[in-house]
Amino acid sequence: MPISQETVEFLEHQARVIRRRIIHMIYAAQSGHPGGSLSAADIVTALYFHFMRVDPSNPQWPQRDRFILSKGHACPVWYAALAERGFFPVEELVTLRQINGRLQGHPDMEKTPGVDISTGSLGHGLSAGVGMALGLRMDGYDARVYVVLGDGELNEGEIWEAAMAAAKFQLDNLIAFVDYNNLQLDGWCSEVMPIEPLRDKWRAFNWETFEIDGHSMRQIVDTIEAAQHVHGRPSVIIAHTIKGKGVSFMENQCDWHGRAPNKEEYERAMAELEDGPTAAKPIL
Repeated sequence: MPISQETVEFLEHQARVIRRRIIHMIYAAQSGHPGGSLSAADIVTALYFHFMRVDPSNPQWPQRDRFILSKGHACPVWYAALAERGFFPVEELVTLRQINGRLQGHPDMEKTPGVDISTGSLGHGLSAGVGMALGLRMDGYDARVYVVLGDGELNEGEIWEAAMAAAKFQLDNLIAFVDYNNLQLDGWCSEVMPIEPLRDKWRAFNWETFEIDGHSMRQIVDTIEAAQHVHGRPSVIIAHTIKGKGVSFMENQCDWHGRAPNKEEYERAMAELEDGPTAAKPIL
């Protein structure tokens, strides 16, 4: 079913809110990873505010959809979405990375409501997703598992072991995303360790493969819907994104992989992310 313009506008508004939350919490902590958090904001927004079946009042609801942020250092985008959905107060976002806080520098399933798996050691998230998807199928639930991978993370061999297993078990309840901003900690992915031809690689592993503009909300939603109708194999959505998306001086800058803005940079970033009138929330 085609997505309405009203829903697109609501999701775009919500993505801007998420981006503002990301900048605010990293500035408050004076630590964190803005670049990859901002690049994934549109994908995470579409999932949490349009697709995923979750219950903030019951985070352990057995029939919920699962979300895995395999590139766990980008957790500010996840925390912002969870707070906006009501898993914990938005005021708590400024406790990012505080000792004994619930919002650690990498997601912790023992501390943070709504976090289904602890991540941070790159390469493990897709394997966890395979296990979750198998478990849901064995338990007879029609829930789905969504996994967001970093592009540099695809250098990890375990990703491809998991990809083989997902295809073997025909996990059509598993949808992965590659946040393809082409920048990792040390530079351009195409120079550090090239991952192309990426679409051909996933196809060779027998995944249904899509390639989109990862900042086009309409493309994101339409493609997730298409992936949900795939039968007999897992799906991957290769989303071309911009590291630091939404903040001009952070975009495509490797330096913003993992540092916090100073006061002047914070104020400039927040001004650039200023939103217009709040969009009316549609019935999803």
